[in-house]
Amino acid sequence: MPISTVKPYSSSASKKEEVTQMFDGIAPYYDLLNAVLSLGIDKRWRKTAIQHVAAYKPQTILDMATGTADLAIQASKAIPEAKITGVDISSKMIELGNQKLTKKSLTDKIELHVGDSENMDFESNSFDVAMASFGVRNFGDLEKGLSEMHRVIKPGGSILVLEFSNPRTFPFKQAFNAYFKYLLPVIGRIKSKDPKAYKYLYESVQAFPDYDRFGAILENIGFKKVVWKPLTLGICTIYEGVKV
Repeated sequence: MPISTVKPYSSSASKKEEVTQMFDGIAPYYDLLNAVLSLGIDKRWRKTAIQHVAAYKPQTILDMATGTADLAIQASKAIPEAKITGVDISSKMIELGNQKLTKKSLTDKIELHVGDSENMDFESNSFDVAMASFGVRNFGDLEKGLSEMHRVIKPGGSILVLEFSNPRTFPFKQAFNAYFKYLLPVIGRIKSKDPKAYKYLYESVQAFPDYDRFGAILENIGFKKVVWKPLTLGICTIYEGVKV
């Protein structure tokens, strides 16, 4: 099933509209659920991703599908000289992200905007790095969103994507799928009152073109030197590429 056809609620609305509705609804529980559902490993994954970003020594960073700005905040700590711009389609997530920035006195280093990944307002060749953690899977049109990221990256700049992937090793693959398919929606129902959001998480991970397939998409869009590295036995993967 193409990732663009996997939607949270299967209504007549577009995937983009349903994803916006979903994240607006679960925004107050989003950070807690991430911590609970990943057993805290998501923080380690983001830290690893930021280490990769820091290696490019960027001065300007776009954090696409920023959510509540966790990745942007970690980037600001690791790369204090960088100016970071976060964009998300959910106004509720941006609202909570801005509250975090105020508490951490980071509003001078990070700006958050409500925006559409497939039609951004930024000029071409604006950022040294465009990054996204667990967000590109939710694009209404995956290739269009990635093409927009390519457009706003400066020549010589890089893309970094951290995204869930499917483990391939027995029996870890089977345990992972059972957890995501059966237990995760139950936890989502208890904590966020929206089990469909976490059923969608499982279905979208299953449909996502991970590993070499995603690498091939990045290459087709125009990125060069594309590499990918699985983390935690393949639960998620870091993808990188360069715009020439």
